[in-house]
Amino acid sequence: MFVHNLRLGAASLRRNVLLTALMIMSIGFGVAASMVTFAVFRAVSGDPIPQKSAQLFVPQIDNRGPQYNRNGEPPEALNYTDAVALMRAHKAPHQTVLYAIGLSVMPADEHRMPFKAQGYATYNDFFSMFEVPFQYGGSWGGAEDESRSSVVVISRSLNQKLFAGANSVGREITMDDHAYRIVGVTEDWDPKPRFYDMFSGNAYANAVEIYIPFTLAIDQKVDTYGNNNCGSDGKRGDAHDGWVRGECVWISPWVELDSAAQVQAYRQFLDGYAKEQQSAGRFNWAPNNRLRNVHEWLDYEGAVPPESRISLTLALGFLVICLVNTIGLLLAKFMRRAPEIGVRRALGASRADIYRQFLAEASMVGVAGGLLGVVLTAIGMLGVGLVFEPHIARLAHLDVPLVLLALLLAIVATVLAAFYPTWRAAQVQPAWQLKSN
Repeated sequence: MFVHNLRLGAASLRRNVLLTALMIMSIGFGVAASMVTFAVFRAVSGDPIPQKSAQLFVPQIDNRGPQYNRNGEPPEALNYTDAVALMRAHKAPHQTVLYAIGLSVMPADEHRMPFKAQGYATYNDFFSMFEVPFQYGGSWGGAEDESRSSVVVISRSLNQKLFAGANSVGREITMDDHAYRIVGVTEDWDPKPRFYDMFSGNAYANAVEIYIPFTLAIDQKVDTYGNNNCGSDGKRGDAHDGWVRGECVWISPWVELDSAAQVQAYRQFLDGYAKEQQSAGRFNWAPNNRLRNVHEWLDYEGAVPPESRISLTLALGFLVICLVNTIGLLLAKFMRRAPEIGVRRALGASRADIYRQFLAEASMVGVAGGLLGVVLTAIGMLGVGLVFEPHIARLAHLDVPLVLLALLLAIVATVLAAFYPTWRAAQVQPAWQLKSN
């Protein structure tokens, strides 16, 4: 019976090609607009580390007082004094701090020009906390952190650039006139948004290429390549040592806490630390700390650009308009077939039969509209950069889940839109139609 209804629907659609084309185009354009904007929204609003997002936390400490805070919130990063204090206290099972760096890489081939590689100065726990995958080798250990060893972890892309993809563990590279021994090569790993460095504005930046020990970076006076917030001064110190000892915030801290008890204990530790600083005369305000997990941190930082939400809302509104237009076209099409419906009812067809026939016809329109929507979505991906920033636009892509979602949306939306026209058609009275004929 289902196949028979599909045949009837196909014959009906062929009888009025123009009306059928208008319905398919209406659905196709509405679905395409929704899928293009949804692809962007999906890329910027997804959970970048779903398996651990509830265990990773950002501690914040107010080191400058309420007069310089925004809406009562402490700074988004730590200064060197507080960052080192948290690391030395070691109140979390795993912890790290990091800041963005940019070093000039000197290729071994003298005919190649030096180039800038961006990355982070951090501790060895960074790699296990964030589950960074490795192609070769692994991270350095705690001993290298303590001894300020000249070691580096490089990305797969940088390894390809320097060593043609070969296992480079144990070899050396020169960056900013300093030799570093390679201990590991990461696989392609670049979570978006880059939740662990929202402070420096690198949420959608290019992939990371290098990681070096935080202690070594401080010892070598490696400047930050990210943000540096000095509160009321609006500037950093003239000398690196003065900047390190000052109250400028530029270091992002992270801790891994596996239970509610650990979270509560760490909150108490932060408050106790702030009270100690208050007693020592460094702070003259009450403790004002925060401890946010990944989801809370991304919400606080506004990781989802407002334009993506607005565009998705507008696109869904456009889809609704397209569906309303489709309802009108289906209603006109079905009601023109009132005599046919009257004859079928007079010959014994039930209203359920009418429902099945017309909904099958609508589902065929939905499938065709979905296929057109997929094609238009692929074309629309090429123009995403005209609406969104390039670093966000390049995250949107057409994949199998998006194709399936487009088809499902088109079919479900069209079938739902067909319910009212089908209901009206099923109400046709056979006697009236037979009399009029």
